[in-house]
Amino acid sequence: MTNNANLFAILEQTFARSGESIAFDLGQEGQISYAALSRRVGQMANALESFGVGPGDRVTAQVEKSIANVCLYLATMKCGAIYNPLNTAYTAAELGYFLADAEPRLLVVPDNRRGALEGAVREAGVQAVETMEADGGGSLTQRAKVMESGHETAFRQPDDPAALIYTSGTTGRSKGAMITHENLSSNARVLHDYWGFVPGDVLLHALPVFHVHGLFVALHTAFLNGSRMLWRSRFDVEEVMRLLPEATVMMGVPTFYTRLLAREDFTRDQCRSMRLFVSGSAPLLAETHQAFQERSGHRILERYGMTEAGMITSNPYQGGQRVAGTVGYALPGISLRVADEGGRELAAGDIGTLEVRGPNVFKGYWRMPEKTAEEFRDDGYFITGDMATIAEDGRVSIVGRSKDLIISGGFNVYPKEIEQELDQLDGIGESAVIGLAHPDFGESVVAVVTSVGSMPANEADIISALDGRLARFKLPKRVFVVDALPRNAMGKVQKAELRERFARTFEG
Repeated sequence: MTNNANLFAILEQTFARSGESIAFDLGQEGQISYAALSRRVGQMANALESFGVGPGDRVTAQVEKSIANVCLYLATMKCGAIYNPLNTAYTAAELGYFLADAEPRLLVVPDNRRGALEGAVREAGVQAVETMEADGGGSLTQRAKVMESGHETAFRQPDDPAALIYTSGTTGRSKGAMITHENLSSNARVLHDYWGFVPGDVLLHALPVFHVHGLFVALHTAFLNGSRMLWRSRFDVEEVMRLLPEATVMMGVPTFYTRLLAREDFTRDQCRSMRLFVSGSAPLLAETHQAFQERSGHRILERYGMTEAGMITSNPYQGGQRVAGTVGYALPGISLRVADEGGRELAAGDIGTLEVRGPNVFKGYWRMPEKTAEEFRDDGYFITGDMATIAEDGRVSIVGRSKDLIISGGFNVYPKEIEQELDQLDGIGESAVIGLAHPDFGESVVAVVTSVGSMPANEADIISALDGRLARFKLPKRVFVVDALPRNAMGKVQKAELRERFARTFEG
């Protein structure tokens, strides 16, 4: 019989071997062993099946980070269903789009969101809505507690989707990337090996778990290793400072490292047991890289990935230099090239669009065959949309994005969506949204607008009007009012000119 490609079938082998060793260290809230985690996942899987969840069904979750949330993710895979996590910052209005597109059998949200979602739930034909709170309680968790823990892991083929992760698109509307079991398992195994995980490693986990970095990269490598995780619901610099001496590995976004560096008491002593700091989800400034090395004695390992392909490149863990401002080399089993718009491969050192092929590359966009076809070359390479150079030795440097995307604090923000909201506001004639360098968030969202009518546009009023209509990470940090937006001869707004004009906004 063919081996079961279900990622959970692979992970539960480690769970069984790890037994009573600690999976999650929750501080004052206690510890959870791998054996206990396995039992909880089995109970949650039986709870999901009691709502009719089965292979291929979508389970949409917009819940805070908790062990119950992790169990929901693992149990969804165990049932053979497709896990669809959503950013907890999305508003009820934004959630309607995802429900209509994913058509989940089960939606899991905090109880205080149920009322606002009744219409969207009805229109999308969602079969059941259950609750999960920030502390892990809620109706779904309560149901799971009374279930048996025994549950057979569903058989899945390598190409079967395990997760549906929404990512920004050129129209401003998100696209659902279908991530398969093979995508996840191949990437997890490669990273576990490439980053040198060994018995006894302890992972400090302070990332959110609604996107690739915290959910897939951090959890899967730790699970494969049978590692103990110092599990915290969010990044709190005081708590991280206290926990670092207990950890050997930390994965973070650049903001984590800038906030540590802002502490005068952050020294090499905090990092005495650490062997690896990883940064991703947004570009790491070379100055941050250098300052961190001087203070901690560690060179941060920067890697590059995306929703559609997991981790693609990494600076070396051993046997090579971690060069600030670069994202290293293609991971084992992954092929990269830089190409022009027509797909012609360019010479080493030339700037072009980075394209990737490998077992990590997603299956395609959910219910968007035409869009999927547009994003793949005939020979199977996926067009990332990121502009890059590849040196003679294969080292990759990301130089920009061909898609007009802003990455703020590790979250993707598509300007068109914000511009559409701005253009509906009284007093605004037209708008342009850009990303500007920010010392804490990597990039910050900035709006440039023109004023029209008798009510002049006002920065504070505009930001206030958008609050509640957009997730908070999408809200502009600054709004500038100008007489006219710069345009070229074809009438296209010149965002590069705006970025240059306001480039120093967040300096000093």
